[in-house]
Amino acid sequence: MTERHYIFGPVPSRRLGFSLGVDLVPYKTCTQDCLYCQLGPTDKTTLERKEYVPIVEVLAELREVLREGGRIDWITLSGSGEPTLNLKIGELIPEIKKLTKIPVAILTNGTLLIYPEVREALREIDLVVPSLDAGSEENFRRVNRPYPELSLKKLVRGTADFAAGFSGQVWLEVMLLKDINDSGDELEQIARRIKTIRPENVQLNTVVRPPADAEARALDHDQLRAAQKFLQSQLVSIPVEIVAGFSGKRDKVMNEDIRMAILTYLKRRPATLGDLSATFGLHRNEVIKYLGHLLEEKKIKERLSGREKYFVCSAEENPGLWG
Repeated sequence: MTERHYIFGPVPSRRLGFSLGVDLVPYKTCTQDCLYCQLGPTDKTTLERKEYVPIVEVLAELREVLREGGRIDWITLSGSGEPTLNLKIGELIPEIKKLTKIPVAILTNGTLLIYPEVREALREIDLVVPSLDAGSEENFRRVNRPYPELSLKKLVRGTADFAAGFSGQVWLEVMLLKDINDSGDELEQIARRIKTIRPENVQLNTVVRPPADAEARALDHDQLRAAQKFLQSQLVSIPVEIVAGFSGKRDKVMNEDIRMAILTYLKRRPATLGDLSATFGLHRNEVIKYLGHLLEEKKIKERLSGREKYFVCSAEENPGLWG
């Protein structure tokens, strides 16, 4: 099989089963620089829409993967940044539909739903999972660190306008960070925004993989359950569920050979996410899964050098590394 540049997975997901990822923008091309992003910081946010990656090549890779067979529950437009920044996304979706009956989803921060042309581009998709991580403008800027022209009011209005005219499903993700957007007042404001959007359901998440900024800290299970209970009391008819995983169990499709190869590599030298992606020929989103489990098991640790994050083997795994 030729090397893939735009298609990754299938990646196991609590929400979408076995999800085949489609990456439509270069690494960290995004409208926001979210505190919690597992891919690291966004050096420069943008609103520029263009064909960042060639759709014809994306489709060629997708055809190849589909010919290989295997279980795929969803084809998910996601990956290295904000997928709706790709100007050709409205042409891509119907072409995917011609290739397969597998449903198509998009994971988006929702910021570009303010534009009618973006809402139109997504009309044939099956599922849209936008984000709402704040109830106040202050926390929107603190948590999501958006492009200056964006605002929480615009985000909510654009998402609500899209949901109102969309025939598919809208699942709204809310990322909660400890001591930032989890207060009673903030949750009450978030609930009011959700009532404006009217999604099919609300999915609560928290930090479960290494975030872009150490300020982004996870709620524990009890805190997340309390937030769920509060939001459900406010929203009544809109189901609120928790999607953050706390089990610590490895995903069933975790490749033990790859996991051990990454650990062996880190026993020799520290590496960034990009280093490991290039070394093993895996998409960054796939590498993150392995790093998350190795961190859970305390076999590796994170080290910061400026804004660059390195992963290193723990002293327990390699005492000689720490002298």
